[in-house]
Amino acid sequence: MIARAATNGKAKVQRVPVVRCAAIYTRKSTDEGLDKDFNSLDAQYEACASYIESQRHDGWSLLPERFDDGGYTGANDRRPGLQSLLALIDAGRVQVVVVHRIDRLSRSLADFVRLMAMFEDKGVAFVSVTQQFSTGTPVGRLTLNLLSCFAEFEREMISERTRDKIHAARKRGKWTGGPPPLGYDVAPEGGKIVVNESEAKQVRAIFNLYLKVGTLTGTAKALNQKGWTTKAWTTRDGNERPGRRFTKSNLRALLSNPINIGKTRLNGEVYDGDHDAIVKPAIFDKVQALLADNAPTGTGSRRRRSGSALLAKLLRCGPCDASMGVTHTTKRERRYRYYICRTTRTDGYGACPTKSVPAAEIERLVVEQIRAIGKDEGLLAQVLEAARSQAPTVDEADLRRALALFDPVWDALHAKEQARVLTLLIERVDYDGDAGTVEIAFRATGIQALAEEVQP
Repeated sequence: MIARAATNGKAKVQRVPVVRCAAIYTRKSTDEGLDKDFNSLDAQYEACASYIESQRHDGWSLLPERFDDGGYTGANDRRPGLQSLLALIDAGRVQVVVVHRIDRLSRSLADFVRLMAMFEDKGVAFVSVTQQFSTGTPVGRLTLNLLSCFAEFEREMISERTRDKIHAARKRGKWTGGPPPLGYDVAPEGGKIVVNESEAKQVRAIFNLYLKVGTLTGTAKALNQKGWTTKAWTTRDGNERPGRRFTKSNLRALLSNPINIGKTRLNGEVYDGDHDAIVKPAIFDKVQALLADNAPTGTGSRRRRSGSALLAKLLRCGPCDASMGVTHTTKRERRYRYYICRTTRTDGYGACPTKSVPAAEIERLVVEQIRAIGKDEGLLAQVLEAARSQAPTVDEADLRRALALFDPVWDALHAKEQARVLTLLIERVDYDGDAGTVEIAFRATGIQALAEEVQP
């Protein structure tokens, strides 16, 4: 800026320094030590203020307002101090922003580039006092970009180290945060979960109910009729998180969570947890087996093929106690289905006397045996006695209603529904290919569930 003044009739040129209002921005990632009389933010401010004072000859003037963010990360711009500074820049009151180090303004390269573009658009210079550069020079702008890259790299390294620490803690069974599961509360001191006795009773009841009903949809419906919900909890900030109605998805998540048996899961691996179990391992294992039985076996044509295999996951080889999976072969454009012993499949036909059996033949035999039970009082009494050994509440009326599905209703059912009924009613089918015998083990809880479905 140039001014002219008259002295003894002559004009004299004077240079008046341009006033450049400088604002200081300070930040600290944690709030540790901020309650002290002189803290990290004060130290940053003093260093920046001294630098501005050294530039007074160029017209620099320190704004009285302070823009401090204590306890805020530099990974984003959601900081009250920074937002106040940006508002003042937008109002045209700031010509220079001064920081102690570049990463005090931002640790995100994307945010930093955006802020620099905004500063340039508003005619605002940016200065880091300890790194001795300014955006007012080409070299300063180049150095700034390089340092921003290193700041971003440092942030990513910190994030990676944090993830590693969390994973290590999870492997030791520690609680590392997040919504607590139903049946547990986060301990007041943090780092672990403790049993919530009233919720733990609910969880045990849910496991038993699923074993009785046999399906996720039916169990969720029963729970919602009771008015039960998922975990309701309060965040550390005091925000209420209400429980939700049960669905197939969140019910499956609850039933399959190893936390219930005192374990913790990380990346598919299960580790011993630092908390007490609320469900017996035997009950948990039964539920996992039932979940696996009820799980979809594929999509598209693969699912349709498995749906037509009525004894999928039920049929086992008697001599070697291996599962028998369904397969098929095509001869003269005709498709034939077979159940083949897993031992035979892996070790060859000489490894097991059962080998394979035509699918239609064994499926028809199992259904006929079940039908025969309803017509033979002696067989009915044997099955009822075996069922009562698992669930004493099973009565003869339950068994008769369940068996009523097989004659004459069975043939009218869709193949998928037939498979569901068999999976619900039968625990396993043992086939001995050498002796030519079939043994059926019934599921007591399934008998009750089917009886309820056909209840008039």
